[in-house]
Amino acid sequence: MLTLTNKPAAAKYAVTLNIVEKLEDLLAYGADNSDRERMEEQLGKSQFKVFRLYQNGKEFLVAFASQNEPNNNTAEQLRRLGAKAIGWINESKYTAVHITGGTAWQQLQLAEGLALANYQFLKYYSDADQRKNSLAEVVVTGASDAEINWLQIVLQSVFEARNLINEPVITLTATQLGEEAKRLGQLHGFKTEVLNMQKIQALKMGGLLAVNSGSQEPPTFTIMEYKGAGAKNEQPIVLVGKGVVYDTGGLSLKPTPGSMDSMKSDMSGAAATIATMAAVAAAKLPLYVVGLVPATDNRPGENAYTPGDVITMGSGKKVEVLNTDAEGRMILADALHFAKKYNPQLVIDLATLTGAAAVAIGKYGIVAMGTASDETFAALHQSGDAVHERIARFPFWEEYDELIKSSIADIKNIGGREGGAITAGKFLAHFIDYPWIHLDIAGPAFLEADDHYRLRGGTGVGVRLLTHYLKQMA
Repeated sequence: MLTLTNKPAAAKYAVTLNIVEKLEDLLAYGADNSDRERMEEQLGKSQFKVFRLYQNGKEFLVAFASQNEPNNNTAEQLRRLGAKAIGWINESKYTAVHITGGTAWQQLQLAEGLALANYQFLKYYSDADQRKNSLAEVVVTGASDAEINWLQIVLQSVFEARNLINEPVITLTATQLGEEAKRLGQLHGFKTEVLNMQKIQALKMGGLLAVNSGSQEPPTFTIMEYKGAGAKNEQPIVLVGKGVVYDTGGLSLKPTPGSMDSMKSDMSGAAATIATMAAVAAAKLPLYVVGLVPATDNRPGENAYTPGDVITMGSGKKVEVLNTDAEGRMILADALHFAKKYNPQLVIDLATLTGAAAVAIGKYGIVAMGTASDETFAALHQSGDAVHERIARFPFWEEYDELIKSSIADIKNIGGREGGAITAGKFLAHFIDYPWIHLDIAGPAFLEADDHYRLRGGTGVGVRLLTHYLKQMA
């Protein structure tokens, strides 16, 4: 894990990354007039650029950021400059980077981009030592200890989520996902209980059991609980994460290219939930937060549930299954019903739930809907803008309820092509009786190519959004 500090690195091969606001300032960092002209030409109309400079055989990095006010666009541009610089830093084998100049706020945004872009998942390379990035330390000279500590906690939690998502199902079964939650609970100080098959059966979680029926691996249901000293909320905030550790589509089998081959990521909601619990506990936020993760794989095994089945859910509601690839909502429904026991102040679920959400807004944001107040949605929206994990609130009109009515049961588990992301949310709404927000993270959860500091593979989307939101609440 890359270390953040505000103390200068000692006896390390370090490079300085300087923030400047005027091109004239570049002269102080080794640029001559010809360098300035070259940079001015490269800069064009852009207000943000990162350059490499050499003076007397020594290399400098300069981040040009002409806007000093702390706004969301500036923050994102600075994070992207950090991601741009990371390639040069590791190419030159620097072990540390000193960020100087500008404001502490600007320095922290640059550091966040550097760190997020420096992440690697090297576990399955035989030459991992040779592939490992050289950068091990970022010195944010203007930041306070508290600012450094918070950013370190958030980054570590994002990396925990990315590691979980990138891990293949051969080693990350539902059982092992529960063990990972236990590990983080012991490390950071939150309670964890992992319910086994027998306890899940006793709770009559028909959705989770149905999806698991084609698997040789048992399901789990993980309950995480953290109550910070002086918690501001008597009723908990409950986070629910979809934990389908691998999704073949079941008997409604997915095609492999571009679909099933990335389905180890179908537990990205669970990863974000577990990692957020770790961050909240590590930061000792004065909040009461509960995390719930229903987990299983979805396979077309010999006892797999089938299109046409009617499943009795944990709530007692009867569901007609018309597509076994609409499995995420089946397991989430049982978890959302279970959440009622906490009399929650708010429930937020995260799930790679529908291709429709990804088609609608792509990798650029999170689809949101639900029954929470406009004020709650606005606060979450502000956090999303601040960390660039933006949410797009979809309508939740009652007409969509018509699309999931069944002719033989209470509801059916799929509503057709029209409004697919919304009808999935409408299905989940049948299992709640509290303020609730559904976040469909299908678009940004797993990428096929790097996108600045969001790297190929699991992105850990949702962790920075939720940690920012919960910190603001605290």
